[in-house]
Amino acid sequence: MTPAALPHDAWCAWHPQELARRLCGIARPWCVVGGWALDLWHGVETRPHEDLEFTILRDDFGVFRAALPEMRFHAVGDGQVELLGEHEAPAAGIAQVWCEDIAARCWRVDMMLEEGGNPETWVYKRDPSVRRPRGEMVHVTAAGIPYLAPEAILLFKAKYRRDKDELDFENALPKLDGAQRRWLQARIAEAYPEHGWLQALQAQSPVTKNFH
Repeated sequence: MTPAALPHDAWCAWHPQELARRLCGIARPWCVVGGWALDLWHGVETRPHEDLEFTILRDDFGVFRAALPEMRFHAVGDGQVELLGEHEAPAAGIAQVWCEDIAARCWRVDMMLEEGGNPETWVYKRDPSVRRPRGEMVHVTAAGIPYLAPEAILLFKAKYRRDKDELDFENALPKLDGAQRRWLQARIAEAYPEHGWLQALQAQSPVTKNFH
C-alpha cells in the first residue's frame, strides 16, 4: 500500500551533527551545503534553518540510501515530490532526493546528487567548466562534519538573491579571504555580469596584520 504523501512543508530537519553521526564510516564523498554549510564555516548558527541539504555523487546514491534505513526516499523535480521504489534509483534528470523519516512522518534532509565530479574533483553543476580539487572545496569542522566552501555556497545563492541569501552574503563577506573573494567575483561576473554583489566583492580585501 502506498503511504499517504507528506505535505511539502512537513520539515523537521536534523542538525548537521545528527546527519554526520548517521553517515559516520562512509568513505564516499559527501558534504553539507546550503545555509547550514555557511554556519558550519562561521562556527555559529547565524539564522534559523528550515531544512538541511547535503550533496553526494550520483553513483553513490545506493551507499547513502543503505546508511539511512529509517528513511523513505522521494525524487524532487519540477515541483513534484514522488516516492522512489525500494530499489529504484533517481532518474537522470533528478538532482534532489528528500528523505522522509518513516516513524516521525517528516522530512529530515535533502540529498543533492552531484553530476560530473568524482572523489578528487568538485564540479559546479550550473557550469561544468568550473571545477576545483575536492580537497580545496570541502572543509571539515573540528567535530568532523564536511561542508562545501563558502565561496561555492555563495555562488549557488547568487542566482536567487532571496532575503536569506542576501543575509548570508552580508554575514559572510567580511570573513572571506582575498582568494575566496576573487574566485567568487570571477564566477559571478561570468554568470551574472550585472549582479549586485560584484561591487561589494570588488572592494579591497581586509588587510591582515603581521604581529611577528
